[in-house]
Amino acid sequence: MAKSNEDTPLLKQYFSIKAQHPEAILLYRVGDFYETYSDDAVLTSKLIGLVQTRRSNGDKGDVPMAGFPHHALDTYLPKLVSLGYKVAICDQLEDPATAKTKLVQRGVTEIVTPGVAFGEAMLTQKEHNYLAGLCFNGDSVGVAFLDVSTGTFQLS
Repeated sequence: MAKSNEDTPLLKQYFSIKAQHPEAILLYRVGDFYETYSDDAVLTSKLIGLVQTRRSNGDKGDVPMAGFPHHALDTYLPKLVSLGYKVAICDQLEDPATAKTKLVQRGVTEIVTPGVAFGEAMLTQKEHNYLAGLCFNGDSVGVAFLDVSTGTFQLS
């Protein structure tokens, strides 16, 4: 039998989603874990101390893999973002038990960057966390501030 040069279905799906977000670290939900593969696995293992292992990619050999339990997302996501990385969170979009195919449908449900981090674990709790907007109209300027910690909105 001839060897196939194709990725396994799971890794094919991963690399397809990763290609849509090449500038981000892709946290890919597989069951009860968020996993990273290939270059992202090597990077996350170095950055935040995840154990790097391997995942079989069929006849293509193994690819580097690193991951953590899904309930630890609030621990690891802030670490990556505080180091200046953009992170794409890819979740399972259907229940694996009722999936119509063996491969569960997945998609990016959130993109977190150092400039747009609103989760409770991402905000500095004892400081104001402002978003600001400017509107220029001729010689006039409008300014709006939102403190995402308190919900306070100011407009001038």
